[in-house]
Amino acid sequence: MADDLQDFAEHLRRGLGARLERCELALGEVSAHTSVAHILEVLRFLKENRQCDCTQLMDICGVDYPARSPRFELVYHLLSLRQNRRVRVKLAVAEDELVPSATALFPCANWYEREAFDLYGILFAGHPDLRRLLTDYNFSGHPLRKDFPLSGHVERRYDEALGRVVYEPVQLVQDFRDFDFTSPWEGALPPAARAAAKTRAPDADNAQSADDKTRTAKE
Repeated sequence: MADDLQDFAEHLRRGLGARLERCELALGEVSAHTSVAHILEVLRFLKENRQCDCTQLMDICGVDYPARSPRFELVYHLLSLRQNRRVRVKLAVAEDELVPSATALFPCANWYEREAFDLYGILFAGHPDLRRLLTDYNFSGHPLRKDFPLSGHVERRYDEALGRVVYEPVQLVQDFRDFDFTSPWEGALPPAARAAAKTRAPDADNAQSADDKTRTAKE
C-alpha cells in the first residue's frame, strides 16, 4: 500500500511539475500542496488523468491560523472510485485573497465553497451564487474563525411591540449565569455529583450536627 502511494505521489510530481509546491504521504493518503494560482489546473489533472481518475470532490474545508500569514488553509478532498484512492489538496489563502471557484469542474463545489465563505470568510472568484449557507443572512462575522467570540456578536428575538424579529447586541443576563462560590473542590465535581450534593437530605445534615455536638460535649 505504501509503495503504491509513493508511486502515485511520484506520478503527481511528474505530471504537475512546478504547479505542485510539494507532495507527501500523510495519514495513509497523498497530500498535494499547491497555490491559489494553480488550484484549478491541479484539480483538473486529478479529475481527467486516467491514472488519477479522481472524479468525485468529497469536501472543501478551511483551517484558520490567525498568527500565520497567509491566515487560512483551504483543503480539497477528492476520491477515485476506480482506483480506490483518496487525495488531499491543500493551499494557503490570505484573508482577502480570491480563490478560483471549482464549480465548473465539480458542480458540488457550489455548496462547499458557500460553506467555506460563510464559516471562514474565504472568497471564491467566479462562484455563481456566493452567499451564506448555514448562518442567517444578517449574521455578523464568520463563526469558525478562531477570533470569533463564543457568544457571538448579536442575538435575535421576537419583539411583541414591533411585531417582528429584532437583532440586538449579545447580553448575558445575570440570572442565567451559574456561579459556585462554595469551594473550588465542589466546583470541580461532575455536574451530576454537584447536583446530588445540593439536594442532599436535610435529615442527614441534622444527624451529623447532633453527632458533632455530642462528641464535643464528651470531650
